[in-house]
Amino acid sequence: MAQKDFITIRSYSAAEIRHLIDLALDIKANPVKYSDILRGKALAMIFEKPSLRTRVTFDVGIHQLGGFSIYLSPAEINLGKRESVADVARNLERMVQGIMARTFSHKVVEELGSHAHVPVINGLTDYNHPCQAMADYLTLLEVKKKLSGIKLAYVGDGNNVAVSLIHGAARLGVHLAVATPPGYEPNPEVVAWARAHGVETGCTIDLTQDPSEAVHEADAVYTDVWTSMGQEAESALRLRIFRPYQVDEELFSKARPDAVFMHCLPAHRGEEATDAVIESPRSVVFQQAENRLHAQKAIMAALMGQR
Repeated sequence: MAQKDFITIRSYSAAEIRHLIDLALDIKANPVKYSDILRGKALAMIFEKPSLRTRVTFDVGIHQLGGFSIYLSPAEINLGKRESVADVARNLERMVQGIMARTFSHKVVEELGSHAHVPVINGLTDYNHPCQAMADYLTLLEVKKKLSGIKLAYVGDGNNVAVSLIHGAARLGVHLAVATPPGYEPNPEVVAWARAHGVETGCTIDLTQDPSEAVHEADAVYTDVWTSMGQEAESALRLRIFRPYQVDEELFSKARPDAVFMHCLPAHRGEEATDAVIESPRSVVFQQAENRLHAQKAIMAALMGQR
């Protein structure tokens, strides 16, 4: 694979994305086959935001590939304050074989990528969440047996998760319907890019303010928290604005009878989705969570294994 970093899905071709998904499937089915592929290689894990799934899946994942991880908390490096992002990148590249960063600002991860000669993997930024979307599409392929032509409905905030789902839809030929309140639509530049690049794969991106319209005949219904980390001051306002966008049993029933429910977690149960939907037999939220491990192992194997 010619790519050095994994910072956004849109920088990868459709063939490269499918290669990573196929690799994740093989790693999941045959873990022993890959247990030594990154032997002796180190992954630096930079965290500005707390995490359960990102921390555990990257930590466990690199170990299962034969490598090891080094956790770097905000107190230890304080990116851009104690030391410049460029200097951190140029130090780490001489000590480790890969860098994963979970930051507030997307520019920080981009800067790490531009200065480090080792692979930089985006564990989440304010702009996007590409590892999550890779796990999501891996999950959809497992349960629906295909990706091209399926309809995915996303209901809620047009946030970083929505952005990466849009990028992935364009590359994989998924029909994506996004329902948000006015003023909370996904980044318009991202939508324009996806519509332009999705022509060759058959992808469509539909935006609406009506959750029922988005969910109608969907193969999967996806939601995320209404208030992300860093937006706590807006919580009360967002609770009022997003209330009509809750995925409850009535809204979920408007999807196809075999539709699955998806959520990137953590869930604020009783807000963006009800317990009845999250605990439904058609909920795949924990399968998604597990697939973070396999998707990220594929990314690490592809990028760090070639160096």
